[in-house]
Amino acid sequence: MEENRRLQLQGGTETILIVDDQETVWDFLIEALQKLGYSVLLAENGLDAVEIYENNPGQIDLVLLDMIMPKQGGHTTFHKLKEIDPNVSVLLSSGFVSMEDVDDLLNSGAAGFLPKPHRIRDMAAKIRTILDAKKNAAQ
Repeated sequence: MEENRRLQLQGGTETILIVDDQETVWDFLIEALQKLGYSVLLAENGLDAVEIYENNPGQIDLVLLDMIMPKQGGHTTFHKLKEIDPNVSVLLSSGFVSMEDVDDLLNSGAAGFLPKPHRIRDMAAKIRTILDAKKNAAQ
């Protein structure tokens, strides 16, 4: 039964950069996204995320960005990623953030918001929707 439900989830072959400071979250996300066929990179904070994005031009299709992190939070990280690549696709993620902060980044070009805890079905659908829209816009 579980296997049948998993087969219905849409995956892909794109590269996703996960930016999160919680090991339990990355473990779940990396395993789930790799099972769906995605390549996954990991940044444990916003500073690392900006460096990884900058060092891999054109290679990262989507950034899954936690809003609350040490060293550099999601808000600053989002704007720095936008400076590097105005077309960066960023899916915001958080369990503890005001909708005002989320709306601010959505209005600044973030591709969407995924509340924590992550549900694999919702996450897979949201990621696929964003990546497909990006692909269609490029054609």
